[in-house]
Amino acid sequence: MVRIAPSLLSCRFAELGREVKTVDEAGAEWIHVDVMDGRFVPNITIGPLIAGAVRGVTQRTVDVHLMIEEPDRYIADFARAGADVITVHAEAARHLHRTLELIRSLGKRAGVALNPATPLSAVEEVLDGIDLLLVMTVNPGFGGQAFIPRSLDKLARARALVEAHRPGEVEVQVDGGVSEKTAPALVAAGATVLVAGSAVFGHPRGAAAGVAALRASVEGISWDERGR
Repeated sequence: MVRIAPSLLSCRFAELGREVKTVDEAGAEWIHVDVMDGRFVPNITIGPLIAGAVRGVTQRTVDVHLMIEEPDRYIADFARAGADVITVHAEAARHLHRTLELIRSLGKRAGVALNPATPLSAVEEVLDGIDLLLVMTVNPGFGGQAFIPRSLDKLARARALVEAHRPGEVEVQVDGGVSEKTAPALVAAGATVLVAGSAVFGHPRGAAAGVAALRASVEGISWDERGR
């Protein structure tokens, strides 16, 4: 099953609750919350208070993506705010194994994100401790960036890696440049969770139409190991 996770980075923050309810009612399974600190990435966004506000208006999976230095300092805060999934960057976590154990000890699903230039080997030693592997298909920090075509092969290798070690147990998420045009190839390459900001909240007919269009674009498409 392919899950759609609209990224709130592209929503109208003045109408945050309404935007969340719109994509929730449109059938988006996850709500993606991008957290940036101005250090790990050149942008600053939101904190636990806003994540808690999102939790207050939806029963969908609240998916928190920490693009921050020293993520251990804030994991408990986001857990208390109601995050269901907490993803940290391999590049930002000094002791990645310990960080993942912390997330799981709080009863949350643990994810690891990899920037475009970071090899898959960065996550091989912690595969037993993750519930999600996020492959960034743009450099993190800003919404609306163009998809990096080379990332498609990395995504396919990421899916093959998790299937070889823990078949059917790890979500493979993709974030960056996801749209009706790129989504079919991403799902065929192995993505099970599509993070989309501009393609949803910037859709000319509104966010609900954006969710519907993205889902329609991947209808009937699935990863086929024999094709890889």
